[in-house]
Amino acid sequence: MSDYHEPVEELSPQARDFSRALKSLKEEVEAVDWYHQRVVTTKNQDLKEILEHNRDEEIEHACKTIEWLRKNMPVWDQELREQLFKEDEKDDDPPSLRIRNTK
Repeated sequence: MSDYHEPVEELSPQARDFSRALKSLKEEVEAVDWYHQRVVTTKNQDLKEILEHNRDEEIEHACKTIEWLRKNMPVWDQELREQLFKEDEKDDDPPSLRIRNTK
């Protein structure tokens, strides 16, 4: 079974690269979740430190993939600049979703 929703032969090399990056990003984020669950449940401190290290490496991989998407797909750059590191929000404020009109 193919990972593509459209016929692969109709997708450009760039579109296949985007798909590879997005699939990899999903896998990295899933790995972060798995490692984090293990970190918070283990009772062994040595194992906890190893798992924390592994989790943090997966976060690094996810961030590198996001950066690749930002550099190669202009909408990623635009949205990341608009959504991340906002000065007007306090750290203790709950996150809010602002859905903008796309018309």
